[in-house]
Amino acid sequence: MKLLFQLSQLNQKAVAIAFCFLLLPNPLLSARAEGKQDLQDQQKQRVSSQQPLTLLAQATTNKKNSQKTTNKPKLFTHNLEFNRSPIVGNRLRLQGSYAETRLGFTRPRSWNVKSLKALLRFQHSPALYANRSSLTVLLNNTSIGSIPLNRRESKVGQVLLNIPSRMLQDYNELKIVAQQNNSEQCSDPGSPELWTEILPDSKLIFQFQPQPIALNFSQYPYPFIDKLSLEPNRIVYLQPNQVAPSWLTATSRLQASFGRLADFRPIQTNLVSNIIDVKDNDRLVIVGTPSEQPFLADLKLPVKIVGSQVLDTNQNPIPSDRGILLMTTTENGVPVLVVTGNGPKGVAKAAQALSQPQVQKMSTGKVVFVDRLQEVVTPGIRKWPRYLPEANSFELKNIKTQVNGEPFSDVTVRGSGAPPVEIDFRALPDDRFLRGSSMNLVYSYGPQVNPRTSAVEVLLDGVFIGGARLTSESGETRKNLKVDLPANLVQPNSKLQVFFRMNSREPFDRQNCTAPPVEQLSGTVHADTSFDLKRETSVQLPDLKLLQFGFPFAAPQDLSRTAVVLPSIPTDTDILTLFAFSERLGRLSRADAVKLDVYTPDSLPGAVRKEEHLVGIGTLDQFPFPEVFREPQGFNFGQGFIRSAKAATIQTPQDKQGAIKQVISPWNSDRVILALTAQTSTGLDRVRQILNQDSWFFQLKKDTVLIDSNRANPVPYDPDAYQLAFFQDAPSTSRVENTSILSKVSRLIQDNWLLLPTGIVGISLLLYGIAQLYLKRVDPNDSK
Repeated sequence: MKLLFQLSQLNQKAVAIAFCFLLLPNPLLSARAEGKQDLQDQQKQRVSSQQPLTLLAQATTNKKNSQKTTNKPKLFTHNLEFNRSPIVGNRLRLQGSYAETRLGFTRPRSWNVKSLKALLRFQHSPALYANRSSLTVLLNNTSIGSIPLNRRESKVGQVLLNIPSRMLQDYNELKIVAQQNNSEQCSDPGSPELWTEILPDSKLIFQFQPQPIALNFSQYPYPFIDKLSLEPNRIVYLQPNQVAPSWLTATSRLQASFGRLADFRPIQTNLVSNIIDVKDNDRLVIVGTPSEQPFLADLKLPVKIVGSQVLDTNQNPIPSDRGILLMTTTENGVPVLVVTGNGPKGVAKAAQALSQPQVQKMSTGKVVFVDRLQEVVTPGIRKWPRYLPEANSFELKNIKTQVNGEPFSDVTVRGSGAPPVEIDFRALPDDRFLRGSSMNLVYSYGPQVNPRTSAVEVLLDGVFIGGARLTSESGETRKNLKVDLPANLVQPNSKLQVFFRMNSREPFDRQNCTAPPVEQLSGTVHADTSFDLKRETSVQLPDLKLLQFGFPFAAPQDLSRTAVVLPSIPTDTDILTLFAFSERLGRLSRADAVKLDVYTPDSLPGAVRKEEHLVGIGTLDQFPFPEVFREPQGFNFGQGFIRSAKAATIQTPQDKQGAIKQVISPWNSDRVILALTAQTSTGLDRVRQILNQDSWFFQLKKDTVLIDSNRANPVPYDPDAYQLAFFQDAPSTSRVENTSILSKVSRLIQDNWLLLPTGIVGISLLLYGIAQLYLKRVDPNDSK
């Protein structure tokens, strides 16, 4: 065997050339032409090393092959860094003798991935024993590479792993496994010296070619919303000749439906006035009649447009109340969604069809005519699909708040370090919990647990609320544990966690370096775990923190009690802010339709003004509800860049801040007005950016927030991009509730407990006075 590795240089060349000929029977025939300069450089290099030079088809260049080479599709590169995942943060730590972590990513539908590489940068403990420590990377449970952990002094290591593109799926899982030991003989699995960190600048490097996009409504919302996209979906609306309330309503409903379909995936929305301004990675949406959108005549549509009318197959104008949905592309191949008709009713009907899931399932082809839409019944005000059921007594399987929307089923976890069983326990935003709420946990666990050190724990938002020991060595089935749910901890974003802290009966054997088996340790949470809640409907408005969950604008979930009002001549910033608010409400709600309405001050009916929650958008000089800033108390804006509050009145001539303010409607004390405003368009654009970014939107609280930034183009993910200032200065408040008199008195005492001693003293004095009057009447001769 040694002789095989001591061949001369000539023999090595012969073996290499023979191997190439075995793989490529005629490599010279398919050789590519090289540039003259490259050949000269190569010749100089070979002459200097005394190696022969072989010219590859320099004189006989094949024009066809050369043309194929120049016309070869271009490869695009995309880097997906690990720090985009919220679980990574500053580092991804692997602790213990055996540790693993998982990261998920998708493959966009429009990508033909040619190559994929994983660049891992890592650090590990200097105490690791190199011969017994390694890092293994798996994609979809298939190993793609393994390296030893042998860096000295915790120096940063780096490895580039090739991933075969055939291993990719729509949804992929990258698993990183660390096998770590700090001794040649025996390592304690719990030693703090056993650690490896994956650095956040590690990344996946894609090289891909764009694939042709098949336009078909059976695949909607693709290609306008790609749920597998690694980048934000880019939606561009073409502005009509004249912005009318009907166009604003149709586009806002469509944008709300995009928000529902995208869910947590980001969307970038923009406006263009000409099709030539659309970029290659945009998705164009055209809403309006042919007279409102004259650029429709420039597109290759599957229907014929003559003048300002869309014609059917018989060359007759389509009725004005018939909706038309079309898919096409621009000259540059950008997908275009057309929502049109020969009248405003037809356009509204077409837009409404895209917001109804049942209609989407029936659609196919590039053309859809919407003749009739059944009116979707408005759901109940407290019927929120992703929150707790309306009934106070229910079981775990009745909670449909999981990622896939399916009911909760039995969940089993294994191992001594088993992950928790997580349950989304989202209370309705207007829920007020009372004492006495409880959870009856039904669980099972397997044999071989150590009863002295094993337990089951229940946590609510990370706070321990109950637990019990796992006392049986042979395991138990369907055991019950009653846990009290603290009234002050249950919130609209609460999460229950059930931990099984399981340890094996056999301890770690240091003498034989034998770790106890842990995979046989198992714990199960059963779907018939029940809840008994004590709650009532009671909420105080205004409160911007409730806006984080869409309340009260998303009650009911089809947004039928919300109206948005824009200036009579809205600017681009006004319209984009409308789209941002509509998209946010779409993300926060789930219903079979979108019934959000948009008006201008002149078109706003009096009944809507009085009965619905209102949202005003616009700079201060064009704000549709000036009544919001005429209150004598609280934080207010005034003309001439005036600001006033309880403390002072000031003037800010260089005001570029945005403001979000919520007040009680002056026309109905049970309704609110949300003001999205600023002194300048720059400030209003910052309001739009806050509505678009989750990390900033979910910081809203109190009743007023001022938004500022020291940068012209803030980076959304920069923690210092914006500065938020909060105020609680509402001139009036209103409590919307459905409670008993006893509950109202109890709440009044709890909210104003300082008045309780004064009340007791006052009542005592009153009773004493009544008693004295009674005694004087009984004995009138007693003058003393």
